[in-house]
Amino acid sequence: MLSKNLLLILTRNPELGKCKTRLAAKVGNKTALDIYKFLLDHTVSFTKDLEVTKWVYYSEKIWENDIWDSNIYNKKLQKGVDLGERMHNAFKEGFEAGFENIIVIGSDMYHLNQYDLEIAFSKFTDNDYVVGPAADGGYYLLGMNSLKTRLFKNKAWGTDSVLSDTLKDLASEEIVLLDEKNDVDYYEDVKDIKAFEPFLKNIGK
Repeated sequence: MLSKNLLLILTRNPELGKCKTRLAAKVGNKTALDIYKFLLDHTVSFTKDLEVTKWVYYSEKIWENDIWDSNIYNKKLQKGVDLGERMHNAFKEGFEAGFENIIVIGSDMYHLNQYDLEIAFSKFTDNDYVVGPAADGGYYLLGMNSLKTRLFKNKAWGTDSVLSDTLKDLASEEIVLLDEKNDVDYYEDVKDIKAFEPFLKNIGK
């Protein structure tokens, strides 16, 4: 039976010098890559048992034998010139496949867990849109039960205006905001978290 709920996970292929570049500016490419791999493992840990269909979208190419178990995750390739287009195309593919409630997350959320995602999907009972605001002015989660194309257009992706511009687009809709969380983009996002200490022990303060 097809689950009516779909989780989209957008991920970057973990390659040296190609991921977490803002973090790498402080900690170096090797440490940034190690931290990103740690975050990928963490994302697998809190999504693998979630009782929804799961599609993982790779940035560069699909890797067959990696941490994303193909028995659990359907592997796909991101399409589009910017983040908005890539998310739009992923949502579009999901709705065209017959899913009713679709949520997208990235793969760099240390503070996200399975319970948070279960809560997010439960919100569709009374709402058409679910948004998880990020501390940096973006969002770490976006969910909808029908495709609203304008959410993916005219946004300065990666800046602190993304959340406010998105909420303006949803002003007349049934929407719920989840708890604010922080994603990992900069050294300051990880320096005080115990789990990241092993990666940072040689970094100059």
